Amino acid sequence: MIGIQKLRWGIIGCGAVTEVKSGPPYQLTSGFSLDAVMRRDLQKAEDYAKRHGVPHFYKDVDNIINNPEIDAIYIATPPDTHKLYGLMVAKAGKPCCIEKPLAPSYEDGVAIVKAFKAKNVPLFVAYYRRSLPRFLQVEKWLKEGKIGEIRHINWSFSKPANDIDLSRTYNWRTDAKIAPGGYFDDLASHGLDLFAYLLGNFKEVLGISHNQQKLYSAKDAITATWMHENGVTGTGSWNFGAFKRVDSVALTGSKGTIHFSVFKEEAVILENVDGIEELFIENPKHVQQYHVANLKADLIDGIPHPSTGDTALHTSWVMSKILK
Repeated sequence: MIGIQKLRWGIIGCGAVTEVKSGPPYQLTSGFSLDAVMRRDLQKAEDYAKRHGVPHFYKDVDNIINNPEIDAIYIATPPDTHKLYGLMVAKAGKPCCIEKPLAPSYEDGVAIVKAFKAKNVPLFVAYYRRSLPRFLQVEKWLKEGKIGEIRHINWSFSKPANDIDLSRTYNWRTDAKIAPGGYFDDLASHGLDLFAYLLGNFKEVLGISHNQQKLYSAKDAITATWMHENGVTGTGSWNFGAFKRVDSVALTGSKGTIHFSVFKEEAVILENVDGIEELFIENPKHVQQYHVANLKADLIDGIPHPSTGDTALHTSWVMSKILK
C-alpha cells in the first residue's frame, strides 16, 4: 500500500479501550483518519461518534466492513468475536488491526492469520508494548550488551480479586468460553508477547493452571517455565487472588540485570559493573499512539510493524501451552 496518502479507518466495538487508549491515535496520526465506528448498541455508537467527532456510526457490522469509504478496520471487541469479524475483514480485503489477544484459542488464531495471508492483506495485533519507548530502552540495553549474555527472565505478577470477582457478577474477562485463562489472557499476554520481542521466539513451554478461588469459570492461578530459541530460560507466576498487586520482571545476564514492570509506570533499572542506572520513561497519553504510528509507517511508508498476525499467533501458542 506504499504510496497511498491517507487511510480511512473504522472501529468495530467502540468501548472503553477506545476512549483514550486506542481510538484517538487513529485521528491524531498523520495519514490516518477515523471515519466510522460500530457498536451493537446504536445509541452508544452515536454517543461515541459525537463525542469524538467521528462522522459515521453503525449498528450493523456489514455497514462498516463492506463500506467502500472505509479502507482499514480496527477490531476492538472482546476476543470471542475476533475470529468472526476478522474473517469478514479478510474476505473484504482490508488491512486490519485486532485487539489482543488474537483470539480465545490458538486454533482460532491460526484461522484468522491464514485468512489474511490467503488474501495477501496486512494483519496487525494491538500488542503495543513492542512500540513503547520504555521497552525499547530495555531492548537498547540488551543490544548494547549492558548485561552481557542474557541468561534468564522471570516475571512475577499478582493482584487481589476485585469487587466484581467477589460479587460473582458476570465479567467476560473471567468467562472461560471467552478467556480460558481469565485475567491471564488479558494481562499476561502483554508480557509474554513483549518477552518474545525482546528475547526471540519461545522454543519449549510448560505450564500449570488452576482455579483456586472458584469465583468464576476461568483459571486464576498460573505458573510456567520456558526456553527461548536462543537458549534463554524463563519462569513466570500469575495469581489473581493474592494479597496485593505485584508486577516485577527481572532479566538476568552474565554481567548485570535489568528490572522493569510490564504495567506499572515505573523506572527501568539497569545494574551492572558500572553501577545502577534508573530511567523513567513516561507513557503517552494515548498509550497506543506509537503502535498506531507504526501502523502508518508500515501501511503507507513500507516500514515493517513489530506486531503482526504472525507474532501474535506465536504468543497465542505460548499461552495455549501454558494453559494446556
